[in-house]
Amino acid sequence: MGKDAASWAGRVRLAALIGGCVAVVLAAVSCGPKDEPAALVAGAEEPLLLLDDEPVALAMADGTDNSRCFVCHINYAQETLSRRHAKAGIGCETCHGASDAHCSDENNITPPEIMFPREQIVAACLECHEQAAMAQIEAHKAVFHPGGAEAKVCTDCHGKDHRLAHRTRRWDRRTGELIEDDSVRMSLPQSLPEP
Repeated sequence: MGKDAASWAGRVRLAALIGGCVAVVLAAVSCGPKDEPAALVAGAEEPLLLLDDEPVALAMADGTDNSRCFVCHINYAQETLSRRHAKAGIGCETCHGASDAHCSDENNITPPEIMFPREQIVAACLECHEQAAMAQIEAHKAVFHPGGAEAKVCTDCHGKDHRLAHRTRRWDRRTGELIEDDSVRMSLPQSLPEP
């Protein structure tokens, strides 16, 4: 056998070895549960996003997966209201809806499915929190008496940091209409100049 033939035979064996290794890896990966994509087969404690933030991992470990929201709203991963709700198994979607269109909108002009005008906040919180128990707490009495303490709502005390400090977009919370947009966008001119 000539030197070129031996070199070529060695390359073929190496390619076969590499191909065999790839086949073994692919076979191992595809042996996960049939109802899940192989790429998502991981331990129960494994987050889908590679985030090192302890609050994110904590929230997700309790069965509340806010990872879709934290892609853009990572500041909420450490925010008290979000963390307390996540520990109780209540995620962003519980209050704001799945908001698929909002999550998929790369231009960020689609509002979340559910937003709460100030006058609807107390009623929204009472969907889960029992009014009788809340009304017994001295600090809450102003909330349950019309006009009391300038008609306070839950988020005046709970979740002050749940509001964004700087918004690039603002929607009418009743209609979902975009009312303010101070983001910077790159766009082509409507018409190109004639050469």
